[in-house]
Order: sequence, then C-alpha cells, then structure tokens
Amino acid sequence: PFLRLLEAQLQDERREHEEEIEALKNEVDAMREELEKQQQAFLQTLQLSPEAQVEFGLQQEITRLTNENLDLKELLEKLEKNEKKLKKQLKIYMKRVQDFEASQATVPAERRRHERNMQVAVQRKEKDFQGMLEYYKEDEPLLIRNLIT
Repeated sequence: PFLRLLEAQLQDERREHEEEIEALKNEVDAMREELEKQQQAFLQTLQLSPEAQVEFGLQQEITRLTNENLDLKELLEKLEKNEKKLKKQLKIYMKRVQDFEASQATVPAERRRHERNMQVAVQRKEKDFQGMLEYYKEDEPLLIRNLIT
C-alpha cells in the first residue's frame, strides 16, 4: 500500500510537471510570434524612406499620447466626481454649523455664560457623584432642551 501511494504521488507530480512544461512551451511560442511580428515591423520601418520613418515614429507617439490622454481624462473625471461629493458634504456641514449658531444666538449671552458654568459644574460633579445633577428650577426647560439636542 505504501509503495502504491508513492507511485500515485509520483504519477501526479509527473502529470503536473508535463502540464507545466506544455504551458511554458505555449508561452514561449506566443512570445516567439510576438517577437517575429515586432522584427517584421522594425524591418519594414528600416526599408522606409527617412521621411516615412519619421512619420511612422510620429504615428506611434500619437497613439501612445492618445492612450495616455484617455487615462488622464478618466482620472480627471474620477477626481471631479469626488470633488462634487466633497462639496456637497461641505454644504451640509456648513448648514449644520449655521443652524447651530442660529440656535445659540437665540439664547441670551448671560444665560449662555450661566449655562457654560453649569456644564462645567455638572462635569465636575459627574466625576464625584454619577447620576446626580444640581440645577435651578427656572433653568429646567433649557436643561431639557440641551439634553435632547
């Protein structure tokens, strides 16, 4: 049984090796064909007059630049799309900031100072007494509104 197992493994490896060799041969053949095409194009270019060689070189460069241009246009469109998205987000955030500032402007300046002092006091007390809050009865609606927002 052990010998049969080794024979089976050897046959599997031989089959994999032969498949790999076949794939490599195909790849070499494809490369050989591509090389022959390039050599023929090069020889044809050499047979052309100097003016025709320059024209052929220019056509090759135009093709390369056109492809590069298309890639850059695609990148530009992507960046413009991202810019529009970011501008929309900025508008939304600016609107939120304006709404917040408008809501803060409705609270009188004195009351805002008192509210800030209370918040500081609450934070200090929160460290000492979790769940406990001290406030004036007349500040209750303001406190509830701040808790909700």
